[in-house]
Amino acid sequence: MTSERILAAARSLFAARGYRATSMQAIADEVGITKAALYYHFDSKEAILHQLTVPLLDELEATLAEAEAGTDAEDVRWRTIEGYVDVHLRHRQTLTMLVKDMSLLVQAPIADRFRAAIALANDLVAGPGAGLEQRVRACQVVAGLADPVVLFRDAPIERLRALILDGARALLGDTGVRTARGPARGRNGGRPTALTAEQAEQARRARDSGVDAAELARRFGVSRATVYRVLKN
Repeated sequence: MTSERILAAARSLFAARGYRATSMQAIADEVGITKAALYYHFDSKEAILHQLTVPLLDELEATLAEAEAGTDAEDVRWRTIEGYVDVHLRHRQTLTMLVKDMSLLVQAPIADRFRAAIALANDLVAGPGAGLEQRVRACQVVAGLADPVVLFRDAPIERLRALILDGARALLGDTGVRTARGPARGRNGGRPTALTAEQAEQARRARDSGVDAAELARRFGVSRATVYRVLKN
């Protein structure tokens, strides 16, 4: 459809040149249509911007709402982090466009929705009852999830995703596997937040024999999020 071709062309031009430096004529030329035909589909450049940013915001808000519905704090934290990264990777050109023209991020209602999403992500990563130290660390993690998507936008998606998540784990002090000294327990002495290397190997063998993540979490006394991280390694 012509409208989809217009959005694809605009997204590419905005990311490469910047939103303000791209004219409606340039978009029309890129699509191969007249400027009048372009205005038939979109009455302004602002309308195109709206159509490009709404899917990113809608997906981000839906992802965070789904993560927030979880009952396990650690599972909520990692569903938030992984979902946040995945949404931004899917919309990396749109994100690049917004960062290239930072003034776009202070325009309502875009700005209001982004601020609300970032604030919620910070809260979910920090967890309930978090103190200042945990909240600062959560803020650092969330802030570091989107920047690499823009800075390394030509890197392979899966490789970049893995590196971003590794960085988040490092900031949170959680690698998913601990040494033979034993599993690391939560700050308040709750469930372990990781498995020993021996337990990790046992978990992998059990997974290969058909045991699911929920059962593995029960056996080792950890969350499913911890199991998922261990099995990825």
